[in-house]
Amino acid sequence: MELPQFFRSIRFRIAAWSSLAVAAVAIVALLGLRQSIRWTLTHEVDQALIEDGDEVNLVLRDLAPDGLEAVADELRRKATGHRQHRWFVRLIAADGSLVWQSDIADEGPAVADEASLQTVGEYRLHCLKTPPNKLGVVEAQLGAWLLPLRDDLQRIDRIVVGATVLMLLLAPLCGYWLAGLATRDLAVMTAQAARMRPARLDERLPERGVGDELDRLAHTVNGLLDRIAEFLEEKRTFLANAAHELRTPIAAIRSSAEVTLAADRSNEEYRDLLEQLIEDSESLEVLVNQVLLLSEAVVSEDVSPRTAVPFSDVVSRAVDMFRGVGEVRQIDLQADIEPNLTVLGIRQHLSQVVNNLIDNALKYTPEGGSVSLKLSRLGPDQLCLRVSDTGIGIDEADVPRVFDRFFRADRARQRQGVGGTGLGLSICQSVVEAHHGEIACRSAPGAGSEFEVRLPAQAAENSP
Repeated sequence: MELPQFFRSIRFRIAAWSSLAVAAVAIVALLGLRQSIRWTLTHEVDQALIEDGDEVNLVLRDLAPDGLEAVADELRRKATGHRQHRWFVRLIAADGSLVWQSDIADEGPAVADEASLQTVGEYRLHCLKTPPNKLGVVEAQLGAWLLPLRDDLQRIDRIVVGATVLMLLLAPLCGYWLAGLATRDLAVMTAQAARMRPARLDERLPERGVGDELDRLAHTVNGLLDRIAEFLEEKRTFLANAAHELRTPIAAIRSSAEVTLAADRSNEEYRDLLEQLIEDSESLEVLVNQVLLLSEAVVSEDVSPRTAVPFSDVVSRAVDMFRGVGEVRQIDLQADIEPNLTVLGIRQHLSQVVNNLIDNALKYTPEGGSVSLKLSRLGPDQLCLRVSDTGIGIDEADVPRVFDRFFRADRARQRQGVGGTGLGLSICQSVVEAHHGEIACRSAPGAGSEFEVRLPAQAAENSP
């Protein structure tokens, strides 16, 4: 059966654990105090008996020459002074016979063993050897009643029990109150989180600025909310741009179809219009495929399985595939590829990166220009791919934005008649970052462009 919410709350658990801790410490402390007081009182009784024993020895030493009666008179006076403690003394001869004892010694118990200090019944006894004397006394036995001591201990026990009960009653109440103070800010954070709505991405948990655990929690959650808001904003912008970009080819297809149906036309005109429809649909297909690839690159960052990809082979095949395109456009395509370089990743996506970079370089390089590609290892755990061209270049102001989705560079590049969808470099960046790499662009108008990709490389012995 599930416990009620009250018993599952953090406040209740803090109160319960603190109460148990306080109760345990209080019980141990009070029991320790009781035992300490007991030991102290018993020690005082023992010290008094030891001092009385020393006095008995002095009496025997000083008065024994005057006879037993002188010794007895002195000891009677001492016993009378301690009557409230039922103090008594016995004088024992060498053969164990009783030489003399005080009035109430008969009420006292016999010695249980040879220990100097011992407790027998309700009495504390002290046995000691006496100095040589004319009375033949070799041992003195002294006793004192422990009932006053036990009365004191019982009073202490009542105080200890009362204090323990009071502590057990107050500890949960105080613990619950203190737990409420400790979790008050947590309750405020919970209420604030409950009021948050997906439409209000600017709302955040309150941070008090004191640097405690709750502040760190609020800061962490707010950081997560910032990243989620940024991600959603990027998605919203991406969807808006995608819808805008899809509208153009769809409108072109619709317009061509409407124009075709508006009047009777010759077969040649129908052929031209159908070819235009095919061209527009191909543009639409390219755009849709790139949008899907971009989404797949983002989603597959954490979920798609990674395998060892022979990146040198991937680059070599891409160069071979585009070499014919370069020859047709009279562009010199050069490649310097270090063999046996391997990357842990998704081959299809890495191939798309290389293809996009080479395609862009060829697309914006005029006839007679050149495109060079170099793949090399930078260190034991990193490789570098550089794709550079002698093309028209990119304005300095546009370079930081070349990886933005649906961004198209300056008009000079558009006048080349090779404008793309604005997603190619965005796909490259998403794939490279999904493979924990980096991509950068260096360019200037009329000086060509260079794109550099750095990826984590597998060790040489793991390379195929």
